[in-house]
Amino acid sequence: MNATRDPRLRSRLLIGAIAGFAGTLAMTAAMSRLHRRLPAKERDRLAPRETVDSTAAQTKMPVSEETAIDVATAARFGYGAAAGSLIAAANPRIGPMTGAMAGVGVWLASYLGWLPGAGILKPATQRPPLRNALLIGAHLVWGAATARAMRELLLARETMLASREDADAPPEGRR
Repeated sequence: MNATRDPRLRSRLLIGAIAGFAGTLAMTAAMSRLHRRLPAKERDRLAPRETVDSTAAQTKMPVSEETAIDVATAARFGYGAAAGSLIAAANPRIGPMTGAMAGVGVWLASYLGWLPGAGILKPATQRPPLRNALLIGAHLVWGAATARAMRELLLARETMLASREDADAPPEGRR
């Protein structure tokens, strides 16, 4: 693969989804640690679980505790993968700073945009400042980690995943 040419859209979407999933893992670790540092009165449910609970209440569907945890986990990682795909579709070669800013963009679009617009969550403007700071910080982590993961996946495509002669194959099996 030519290092100066970006992969086709299908490949960029895959790279972004994997990178966004990896970024979500880093974000989850950061959120978990930062959440414990919030004052007790601000340490309520965070968006992934709050979204599941709100949706279940709106649809009047009872959800068990374990199911709610599983749905929140799957939705969280699916959303991170989808957001990563959109970023990689535009440009899979962003750096960590640009990725961090993209993470803030995801936060803005989510917490001041579609989540309150759909009546799922209150807008961030109605939330405590420390809680918003935690979420913005976690989205900075997501964006930077997602960008770094995209770069690593692009490098892997250009090196270890690219078609090369197999030095370990017997001479008749080499390409």
